[in-house]
Amino acid sequence: MCQRHSNSRVGLWYNPHQKREHKLTAEEETNTLKRIAITLLTAFLLAPSSAFSQTRNRSSRQKPGTTKTQTQNASLVRTQGATRVAEQVKNLARFTYLLGGISTSIIAVDEAAKKNEVSAAGVQQNQQTKARVKASFRDFREGLDKLEIDFRNTPELQPYYIKLAGVAAGAATAEEQANANQFDAGGRTLLNVINRLADVLVIMRQ
Repeated sequence: MCQRHSNSRVGLWYNPHQKREHKLTAEEETNTLKRIAITLLTAFLLAPSSAFSQTRNRSSRQKPGTTKTQTQNASLVRTQGATRVAEQVKNLARFTYLLGGISTSIIAVDEAAKKNEVSAAGVQQNQQTKARVKASFRDFREGLDKLEIDFRNTPELQPYYIKLAGVAAGAATAEEQANANQFDAGGRTLLNVINRLADVLVIMRQ
């Protein structure tokens, strides 16, 4: 599963020998790194204890009974939804860190194979690596698709669905790129997905 990958550096997937349609500028990469850091910090701040503290403050101004219980339940659902978004951000960040080194290695083996400079076992292992990476892209697309569905179908989370809508489509685009062995492009597309998820977290934290 992609969740078990270790971290490497974002941006390392950019191979100077690979033709690509778009390249992030240094400023865009720096802004993306800052957004990821802020998002991860926000995720830690979205602890249930904080949510319940805010709920108690709001509930203290309301009449006791059903209204208070409904408010607490809504707050709990919102916190759980935000936690799921934060988990996606963290998992995507870990994956994109690791993707850089993997993509570079895959390209190097492919180039060596064209020159008959790699063994059959090496070629086979490289194909297996590609398959695992593609499976990770698929898992993210499926997970984000379910996240969108749950937000759309949960009344307490529907206000945030408008901002969330589109992350699954972005992940689907990244999956298509990965299936075409365009792992660098797929990684850049996932960065856009991370940014959109970060925007959702910011709104849910307000």
